[in-house]
Amino acid sequence: MTTSTTPRAHVSVLCSPVLFSVVAALLIGALLLAAAGADPLTAYGAVLSGSLGPDGLAATLTTGTSVLGMALALAVPLRARLINLGGDGQLVLGGLAATVTGLHAPLPAPLAVAAALLAGMAAGAAYAVLAAVCETRLGVPLLVSSLLLSYPAVSLASYLARYPLKEPGSSLPQTRRLPEGVALPAFGSTTVTVGLLLVAVVAFVYAFADTRTSTGYEVRMTGLNPRFAAYAGVDRTRLTLRLMGTSGAIAGLVGAIGVLSFPHRFLDGALTAPGYTWTGLTAALLAAAAPIGTVLAALFFTVLQVGGLSMERVTEVPRELTQVLQALVIVLLASKLRMAWPRPRRRAHEDGKAA
Repeated sequence: MTTSTTPRAHVSVLCSPVLFSVVAALLIGALLLAAAGADPLTAYGAVLSGSLGPDGLAATLTTGTSVLGMALALAVPLRARLINLGGDGQLVLGGLAATVTGLHAPLPAPLAVAAALLAGMAAGAAYAVLAAVCETRLGVPLLVSSLLLSYPAVSLASYLARYPLKEPGSSLPQTRRLPEGVALPAFGSTTVTVGLLLVAVVAFVYAFADTRTSTGYEVRMTGLNPRFAAYAGVDRTRLTLRLMGTSGAIAGLVGAIGVLSFPHRFLDGALTAPGYTWTGLTAALLAAAAPIGTVLAALFFTVLQVGGLSMERVTEVPRELTQVLQALVIVLLASKLRMAWPRPRRRAHEDGKAA
């Protein structure tokens, strides 16, 4: 029995759309590097050494905290085929709420940190639920409502950081620094904080809920067949509100972690300029919102993003090539899923029938 199933398992892995997309994107990237006059092996080696080497590992873990957090935030509703494009808005509102709480909460430093994290989660959740209400009550598609609501949130945060909450005497659009001690503990002298552990806990809870709870089963069933799920008694309206609230809370947590880490203040554009939301969405799409796959995809894209700087220094190829690779992975994945490739089992069955 083992010898008969093992070859099929190997063939199934090799024919995986995700593996095909990643390998094909790397091969196309190698061709682009060669066309630019760079050695592909040297360039990819620079990406790995620059992101996972001694000098780049801390930057990878710091960036990975935000990328993985946003990937998990967007994977939660995506598991039920609900696309939340308002990650930026929920992210900045979470960071802003955490900043205001940290600056003005009359609490000891540890309690102020906890209150700031909770405030960030609450702000992100409330704004995500607002987008869900627009769909469930007003009929506005979630794809549209979440995206459009993101812009006023980002603009509001920018206005507050530039005017009412701006640090006096500073030429930068930033708030005052959080009080001494109101910060997430860092590991040694690096910029990696306990926020990485918080995001890891979120990943564990998501994996447990997805596979071991009835809610996770309802979410997966809704994603596979919404009509069947509705027939089975799943309340889609309630599920949408719950998933979007959870998604926004995670995004708000990421924003709170961002301001409670270096530079310990809200700086206009610091949370949105790196593109954590869109990199996280790309990772969630690549993994089809599966918990473990989302973690691995987020790590893959983080390595590309951080290692791109090292590749640019070594080969003089612009680091934007790593963004091209990310786009290629998704395009190739979409095209692979559209192709009706026969499975090995079906092909063997057809061969036996023809004989």
